[in-house]
Amino acid sequence: MESTAITRHLTVDDTDSFITLFGINDENIELIKKELGISILVHGGDVTISGDAKGVETAYLTLQKLLEIIARGDTIDKTRIRYAIDLASEGNADRIGEIMHDVIAITWKGRQVKCKTLGQKRYVDAIKKNTCTFGIGPAGTGKTYLAVAMAVVALKNKDVERIVLTRPAVEAGEKLGFLPGDLQQKVDPYLRPLYDAINEMMGPEAFQRLLERQAVEVAPLAYMRGRTLNDAFIILDEAQNTTSEQMKMFLTRMGMGSKMVITGDITQIDLPGGKKSGLVEALEVLRGVEDIAIISLSHKDVVRHELVQAIVKAYEKHSGRKEF
Repeated sequence: MESTAITRHLTVDDTDSFITLFGINDENIELIKKELGISILVHGGDVTISGDAKGVETAYLTLQKLLEIIARGDTIDKTRIRYAIDLASEGNADRIGEIMHDVIAITWKGRQVKCKTLGQKRYVDAIKKNTCTFGIGPAGTGKTYLAVAMAVVALKNKDVERIVLTRPAVEAGEKLGFLPGDLQQKVDPYLRPLYDAINEMMGPEAFQRLLERQAVEVAPLAYMRGRTLNDAFIILDEAQNTTSEQMKMFLTRMGMGSKMVITGDITQIDLPGGKKSGLVEALEVLRGVEDIAIISLSHKDVVRHELVQAIVKAYEKHSGRKEF
């Protein structure tokens, strides 16, 4: 049975909004046309959408919601447009307005940090609500960056007294002993992504002061053994590369007044000898435990270059992996 062809009309009165909506050389509108297989014609501020009924309705709703995002001062790009189309196609057009809605934090350069997808919003809400949160998903979904943003806000609000950032130092083909420098210099390359994230949030000078005061600590996971971390916001990054023993050790470091966030990508396990990931085991063991949240992010939550989203999606399709 053939779909009914229909036409919808939309008026965009504000010139700036019109320019932002359409993009350079109408690239945003061309994207919507291509994704939905419909026609969009413009005369002045009048937009005419024609084609298959479902595609037209989806385009109409998407354009309306994108205009609302633009009206409140937020930007749109191809990744965000595709995400808005997906939401509208799934019958969730009303939720498009939640994209980039709430400011989580403000970087030292004054840039607002916002959730760019509903998955990211669920993740941030879970961190706020729960003592321990697992953020599971591919590269580019903002797992680490958003956790660091939440940690910095908690420190500024005096909800915690310090931030502890840690990672397992898995030796991917290189032995630490063969690397130049002292122990700190040997492990710094493993910790660099954490340094970068907190540097962007705080600025290098403030970060350095807090390091000196031990209000911020960046250390390999091995340094956590034997400690109890009170009044701290603790982030374990790249947790898929922990062993079962390391993960249990880490989870039991939590002291009073602390919050933990564990991030990882279960498709990127670098453990030698086929060892089972401590993250995979923890997800099995801790599911359903009160005050522990497990949030899964997917290719739809990738907010890096749009090609990263396409790459992640292709790998997900190829592996046919199950989401946690």
